[in-house]
Amino acid sequence: MGVRESDQERDRRAGPGWGPDRDLPPRSERSAFRVSGTRHRTGDPSRAPGQDLQHRRHDQEAWLGRRPVPGAAHHRRHARWLHPSRGLGAGRELPDRTPASPSRETGDVRGLRLNPEQRDAVEHGEGPLLVLAGAGSGKTRVLTARAARLIEQGLEPTRLLAVTFTNKAAGEMRERIEGLIGRSTRGLWIGTFHSVAARVLRIEAPNTSRTRAFTIYDEDDSIRTLRDVMESVGYDPRRWAPRALRGRISGAKNALMGPAEYESEAFDLLSEVVAKVYPAYQRELERRNAYDFDDLLFETVRLLETVDGVRDRYGARFAHVLVDEYQDTNHAQYRMVKALASKHGNLCVVGDDDQAVYGWRGADIRNILDFEADFHGAHVVRLERNYRSTGSILEVANAVISRNLARKPKRLHTERETGDPIEVVRCDDERAEAAWVSSRIAADRSARGLNEFAVLYRTNAQSRAFEEAFRRSGIPYRIVGGVPFYERREVKDVIAYLRLLVNPADDAAFLRAVGWPRRGVGAKSLERLGDLARAGAGAGEALEPLAAVAARARHEDGIPRAAARGLRRFAEGLADVRASLSGCGAREALEACVAAFGLATALAEEEDGADRLENVSELFAAAEVFERDDVEDPDDESTDLELFLQSVSLRSDLDEADFDGEAVTMITLHNAKGLEFPVVFLGGLEEGLFPLSRAMEAPGGLEEERRLFYVGVTRAMDRLSLTYADHRWRAGMASRSAPSSFIDELPEEHVLPQLAAPRRGRWRARDARGTARRPPGGGEPGSRSFSWQRGPDRVPGRAAGSGADGRSGPPGELEYDYEDSQVPLSLAPGVRVVHPRFGAGEVLQVYGFGKEARVEIAFEKVGRKKVVVAYAGLRPDC
Repeated sequence: MGVRESDQERDRRAGPGWGPDRDLPPRSERSAFRVSGTRHRTGDPSRAPGQDLQHRRHDQEAWLGRRPVPGAAHHRRHARWLHPSRGLGAGRELPDRTPASPSRETGDVRGLRLNPEQRDAVEHGEGPLLVLAGAGSGKTRVLTARAARLIEQGLEPTRLLAVTFTNKAAGEMRERIEGLIGRSTRGLWIGTFHSVAARVLRIEAPNTSRTRAFTIYDEDDSIRTLRDVMESVGYDPRRWAPRALRGRISGAKNALMGPAEYESEAFDLLSEVVAKVYPAYQRELERRNAYDFDDLLFETVRLLETVDGVRDRYGARFAHVLVDEYQDTNHAQYRMVKALASKHGNLCVVGDDDQAVYGWRGADIRNILDFEADFHGAHVVRLERNYRSTGSILEVANAVISRNLARKPKRLHTERETGDPIEVVRCDDERAEAAWVSSRIAADRSARGLNEFAVLYRTNAQSRAFEEAFRRSGIPYRIVGGVPFYERREVKDVIAYLRLLVNPADDAAFLRAVGWPRRGVGAKSLERLGDLARAGAGAGEALEPLAAVAARARHEDGIPRAAARGLRRFAEGLADVRASLSGCGAREALEACVAAFGLATALAEEEDGADRLENVSELFAAAEVFERDDVEDPDDESTDLELFLQSVSLRSDLDEADFDGEAVTMITLHNAKGLEFPVVFLGGLEEGLFPLSRAMEAPGGLEEERRLFYVGVTRAMDRLSLTYADHRWRAGMASRSAPSSFIDELPEEHVLPQLAAPRRGRWRARDARGTARRPPGGGEPGSRSFSWQRGPDRVPGRAAGSGADGRSGPPGELEYDYEDSQVPLSLAPGVRVVHPRFGAGEVLQVYGFGKEARVEIAFEKVGRKKVVVAYAGLRPDC
């Protein structure tokens, strides 16, 4: 059976040795133009175009059931340039699973079974409520039931706000609430933080510096804009990476630091550059009538906290505020929630501090740890009964996470059977690791569907070996977290035209649209156009939008004749389309742009045009099924096209993840959060890789890595296998690897050590005499006698049998050569060294691996410094 891949995967891997269409159905069986929207649920903007996302999450499954969808199919008028749909058949979804019935169920909400803890949370009355929901304990069920109960008790839906972290979760929660109460929840505010913020900003546009028709810039738009701004204020983007500057600005906005506050705290050379660019970037966004993603929260909090009447108005409106995944909130989101719940104080947050894994992008675990201090009198409910995993899996999860200090005590338990022990599999290298996983899946295919298997890993780069192994074995797979649909080049190009129709001041959209299809306008012409815009603005005045300058481009202004003609025609075409589409829907606008600018013809002429045309046809499908009601309580003054663009801008990667079809899922641990699979393989359990060395540089980094491991373990329902390799290619070089310190934290009674068959000629294990040997117990694959050396005092990452100085232990133990290890263990914290320039000092911390390894040293004369081991010339301080 061939591997069926998504377009983003083919884009990413296209190149020598891999034919993107090799394993796909014949071209005749696929339509170059396909509108496959018939599987969309009416009014659910969270579904990716043409996809029916049916993958199970325990908290969203059969406990609640599904609200019947009206049977009337949408009537679609296909765009004239589209062929009739010839979609591929849907794949197999996970089988229905009824959770183990709690033995002490009490109470119900319209027949919904609740255990005592769940019932306590659902029936809590006034005042703040913290629900500490362990993995697989039914947190979404509690949120949904609580919302339904409040409405049944007489609360108007318009007075309830529910905040989730994905649009998909928001759509499913609304669906389940309506299923429980048996009527519409129109008026209920439910969505992500960013979608709620965007809605507030459109309503409150008169109190802001933007109009209601503002554009929301994604990361690519933000970086392009930053690049322009950097050049305008005299900083070379080739020296100062725009992406690095954007990261600093994003962090500042999430911490609610404006340009002035940031400048006052600039502490290094990069932050001084950011301090100069940040205010200019904000002015440019304002000129373009645009917000970047971080602005949505930043500006909403500013409105709520500084504009008279706004906080009181929204605080009075929302009698109850419900927040999901509270452990992943950042400072701006915390302040936003606090303001919205300020009037009535009825704030219910649900989360799990043990699953707080987004500190690297600004999430603050203190929000959930300090909830009781921030909201006095808070009632706390612990959901510790797990309905997902076997007893062995939970014992492993509990044992590991209990080592963290920054957490609220809780222990998961289940009424399921103990189940199989957790396999810990040692492999020769990453190829042997992938081959072992592939062979196990192939052996189990007769008993399980491929959708029941998942391969989890810490970094995206680890997917390569698994992809190769699955292709060799003919096992279909899907990769979650590739290029999302709305990030594909041709989709963003077409959407740029729509953005310009709505917001002519959107220069980022102009620069994208004017460059495709080619119309004789090159980089020099666009640079000259920008000069004309700047020359036409007086001191302190805003620049004229590029689209307006393009409408009067002339050769006399220094623009080549062909380019000037192309610019004028482009501007005239936009004006004509805009004039003809007054009050039209998103589909009509798409069709008009495609026809007026020859977009379909341009795509068809590209080498991979058929696939790109199919993506644009999927965009038509999304536009055709879009309705105003797909956006929560849409602003009456916004057009359908404006609302469609808003819904597109606020999608997340997981909203578009396609779990339909028969294939093994490959996914990073961060993306796997909230999902579940009957069989899970968690790869790369090696020190420096997981826990990741660079993540451990941050305060609390090891605890966050341990929480991420806990997330991976608790994704498994029936079987869990952990794998690690003795050697792995990383950073372009082959490195020796030490088993992850997390392996030492596993309870031995629930673990089954295994040994993967070594690839011929690659086994490197040696005894203390340096003689190559077989592993203990004969080294047969699957041998139960194979195990690793355990010890409570083992330095994290150090292999069995090595002493503090890295020398081998007693004969018969494994010896690792750490000269090229992922973690250079000869330089451990506390070791005294001498640097040829800085003198003597003590090692404080070790980062990285191999030739990329660095150490932080407290030198006696010059203080703390970080040095690269390969070039530092360090020697022992004897």
